[in-house]
Amino acid sequence: MTEDKRRRYSAPVVDGIGKSASRAMLRAVGFTDEDFRKPQVGIASTWSNLTPCNMHINRLAEESAAGADEAGGKALIFNTITVSDGIANGTEGMKYSLVSREVIADSIETTAGCEGFDGLVAIGGCDKNMPGCIMGLARLNRPSVFVYGGTIMPGENHTDIISVFEAVGAHARGDLDLIEVKQIEETAIPGPGSCGGMYTANTMASAIEAMGMSLPGSSAQNAVSGSKAEDCRAAGAAVLNLLDKDIKPSDVMTREAFENAITVVIALGGSTNAVLHLLAMASTVGVELSLDDFVEIGRRVPVLADLRPSGHYMMSELVAIGGIQPLMKMLLDRGLLHGDCLTVTGRTLAENLQAVAPYPQDQNIIHAFDNPIKADSHLRILFGNLAPTGAVAKITGKEGTHFTGRARVFHSEEEAQERILDGTVVAGDVLVIRYEGPKGGPGMREMLSPTSAIMGKGLGSDVALITDGRFSGGSHGFVVGHITPEAAEGGPIALVEDGDTITIDAVSNRIELDVPDSELEQRLSAWQAPQPRFTRGVLAKYARTVSSASLGAVTDLP
Repeated sequence: MTEDKRRRYSAPVVDGIGKSASRAMLRAVGFTDEDFRKPQVGIASTWSNLTPCNMHINRLAEESAAGADEAGGKALIFNTITVSDGIANGTEGMKYSLVSREVIADSIETTAGCEGFDGLVAIGGCDKNMPGCIMGLARLNRPSVFVYGGTIMPGENHTDIISVFEAVGAHARGDLDLIEVKQIEETAIPGPGSCGGMYTANTMASAIEAMGMSLPGSSAQNAVSGSKAEDCRAAGAAVLNLLDKDIKPSDVMTREAFENAITVVIALGGSTNAVLHLLAMASTVGVELSLDDFVEIGRRVPVLADLRPSGHYMMSELVAIGGIQPLMKMLLDRGLLHGDCLTVTGRTLAENLQAVAPYPQDQNIIHAFDNPIKADSHLRILFGNLAPTGAVAKITGKEGTHFTGRARVFHSEEEAQERILDGTVVAGDVLVIRYEGPKGGPGMREMLSPTSAIMGKGLGSDVALITDGRFSGGSHGFVVGHITPEAAEGGPIALVEDGDTITIDAVSNRIELDVPDSELEQRLSAWQAPQPRFTRGVLAKYARTVSSASLGAVTDLP
């Protein structure tokens, strides 16, 4: 490839006498005459000191920039936003969480599109900034690599952020006093890195690596480690190789690559949010993907990883035995991955995995195919008269596969949380939390506080929770989210009344409201759409433009 083709976006910005003013601006930020002849690599950093997930990413961005410079490019670092689900959960602030995914994608597209970067590295370390980064890279479709910021180390006594949420419920039950809760609070988050189980951050990092948009091993490294610094430096250099070979995100993010990502997410027992984000990422890059694909792939892929929240181990412990690469090799050898998919190394997935060693024989984290945690997917896509266009559940089997109970209806997460903690919610209840969908919230909040309170109160096997909102990757129990159509659009979840019988069947994949159609029609005729809670600002814009959760809750559908 000629130098001009490597500089197809930066050359119009800096070449020629007419661009003297552009060069003058760039000289002020460190460009030399030689730099103007190099391909420009934008380093999208999600650094902030708002959250441990991202507090170290400025150093990682500098490593990526150094890697790009050493490989013959000229790197420029720019920032995009991040928010913290762990901080905002259970508050009005959580309405902005999923919205931030769109803002991040918008900001990366905006900055790179304006500045004329020839290639990009994006570094993310939290639930929404990772899919947001990928969506931004996909929109631009320029040679790009994603880097995961890495996982946190366990807290004292093998604790993590979910331990703190569940301690609140345990206190309400009387099992922990205030001093014990404070001790967990003070020690559960020991430093930088993303939440330590197979929650949404580690799930999405694994999915992105399986898709081929990260270098091998990027998803399974500790945040503060030499290997993570090396990964960042190598990513910067890899962009120059992609420029040479003209490999773009659309060449990597194919239909088969998304199937690989879904397969790895299932094998790892990953978060329900992966469904939402993979649908959104596929939509952005123009790949057809639907809820039915999760059903089809789920029939043939078992859950093999004994990882939190439903299992025992943390990501740092998986890192110690080799990360996800040996698991991917197992899946490839079993015929469950597409080995011919191109990756950001410039090689195929099968070529990347060729020399990967198996896990140590004495490890207990990743099970063999003849001894799975669950024989098929834990991600259950449910349909029925309560969810005509689909819902998403995470059922590992430990919480059972069937639940029938009486509806206890709430119009907000806060209301449900209060009734769980004060003892109003009892065994046999199906909690219905509605008007928390993408439009209705707006923002589709995670129900981590209620699910953690349920577990902490000891009701995990006795209570179900359904919602048009979503769940944290740390949520577990008999929970169903992403119910569509959502309540704000007049979906059937808006018509449920206290005491109605609801049945959830995670074998036949059904969620049914035991109310005659004639009664539901009568209720619908009396239903009135709620007035928008926000009429100006980002939440109002989001509510007006966001699609259904069954389509990924994206805001830029044509």
